[in-house]
Amino acid sequence: MAGTLTIRDADTIVVDGTPVRLNGVDAPELKTRAGKSAKRWMVNYLAGKSVECQLNGERTYDRWVGVCYADGEDIGAAVIAAGHALDCRRYSGGRYSHLETPEAKARIRRAGYC
Repeated sequence: MAGTLTIRDADTIVVDGTPVRLNGVDAPELKTRAGKSAKRWMVNYLAGKSVECQLNGERTYDRWVGVCYADGEDIGAAVIAAGHALDCRRYSGGRYSHLETPEAKARIRRAGYC
């Protein structure tokens, strides 16, 4: 799946009208300053890039779950490495844990479901 893009927040994007929850990414909620900053980063990061998602068939709320790539780079890995989100080990299997920054771990409260 690839196409037009809208960013809801740092762990949910909408590709061709399909909301996609980035698998294994724990980003701060939009109502927080960190969440607003993370969304701003995501908007800038994805600007002008080609986005493609591989869905895993699971759903959460109105979103499909998957791993998305911007010009071939894993978006989840990028947002975590940039310090705007944490690894959600329960869903990622720890795939992104080595990318977490000390600043993000100190600033972002990990979701209870992770």
